[in-house]
Amino acid sequence: MTRKLQKNTLLRYKIIRDIYLDYKTPDIPDTVILRKYIYPKFPISRSTLNTVLNTPIEKLLAEKQA
Repeated sequence: MTRKLQKNTLLRYKIIRDIYLDYKTPDIPDTVILRKYIYPKFPISRSTLNTVLNTPIEKLLAEKQA
């Protein structure tokens, strides 16, 4: 069962994902990106980061707009 995400949560997920994609390269582990770039702005855990990265943000935002 998936939980319904609010619009503001999806927008926050989008910002977090954009930060992640800006710094992600094959030689930088996810934990380093989380610790250096994401955690200072959004104090989230690794499991939450994985949830953010696996969420179809654009699809859900489009459903909210419709």
